[in-house]
Amino acid sequence: MVAVLKERVEGLWMELDLLPSGDPTALSVVTEAIELLDSGEMRVAEVSSSGEIIVHEWLKKAILLYFHLSKVDKVEVGPFEYADRIPLKRGLADRGVRVVPGACVRWGAYIGRGSVLMPSFVNIGAMVGEGTMVDTWATVGSCAQIGSRVHLSGGVGIGGVLEPPQAAPVVVGDDAFIGSRCMVTEGAVIGEGAILGAGAILNPSIPVIDAESGQELSRGKLPPWTVGVLAQRRRAYRGGEFFMPCVLVIKHLNAGERHDKAQLNHLLREHGLSL
Repeated sequence: MVAVLKERVEGLWMELDLLPSGDPTALSVVTEAIELLDSGEMRVAEVSSSGEIIVHEWLKKAILLYFHLSKVDKVEVGPFEYADRIPLKRGLADRGVRVVPGACVRWGAYIGRGSVLMPSFVNIGAMVGEGTMVDTWATVGSCAQIGSRVHLSGGVGIGGVLEPPQAAPVVVGDDAFIGSRCMVTEGAVIGEGAILGAGAILNPSIPVIDAESGQELSRGKLPPWTVGVLAQRRRAYRGGEFFMPCVLVIKHLNAGERHDKAQLNHLLREHGLSL
């Protein structure tokens, strides 16, 4: 059944420039595909057993087709009025999700049972696992994949990606903690149980460096069960020496080790940082 739906979405994508806005047949097909994302039956991306991120491009194409086909409608929520192509997500309370006034979730995003959404925004195609906290003014961009029991602190920006369809979204593993005002974008990966200290920037151009060895561990990937913090490293250019951002891994945790916020704050304070 999914294979047939995928084939139909791919066919519509090939005819994108010819499809009129509001085409009922095409809209029915892409709506069926996005319902799979909304219910959590499908995900835009997932991590394989080898750690590779597998992107289901046809689902991203379905979202892009929906933007092309749908019209802007007025949405009223109490005294508030919105104009959007995508409706708001329904049934959050039935799934045991706590939604504080000011939180906004678009249809086509999946929110796991027991999650808490403070005044925040979750975009279409995103996936938020069970028991995750999306704190005040945090943003989960389109197609971002957030694991279970994750804490996205206040003001965290998780970047979204729709185009090109093959581009990998941000992936945050289970039990991760992302500190206030961090920016995680462009397909960056936060490993399971990892902690990213406040104010850090992580994307595929940002080096992740081990504090003990000084070796570069990766670009844009914070390893599982590590504590990474905002740092800078000196780089020489023709115009002089400048300090470029990086993420410094200051501690390796035991796999499965629960995060003690008091101990973490004490550790980060030693580096002039906080959660």
